[in-house]
Amino acid sequence: MRATLNISDDLISKVQQITGEKSKTKAIATAMEEFLRQKNIKKLISLRGKIEIDYDWEKEEKKELKAQKERNAGFERIK
Repeated sequence: MRATLNISDDLISKVQQITGEKSKTKAIATAMEEFLRQKNIKKLISLRGKIEIDYDWEKEEKKELKAQKERNAGFERIK
């Protein structure tokens, strides 16, 4: 998508320097992606303690190990 933006040369230069990108387009895209990533991280961190998850990882691990043994036993029969 094309867009016309009024961004100071100094700011673009700083973004290029920080991102390590030579292209202005790539530098801006990289900076925007990083900005969004950081916002999403902050949003997830703000949920800490607000969501209760009842997850029994030991039960899931036992189920996975059992399924793995069954798959391996099937491969042994094929040989």
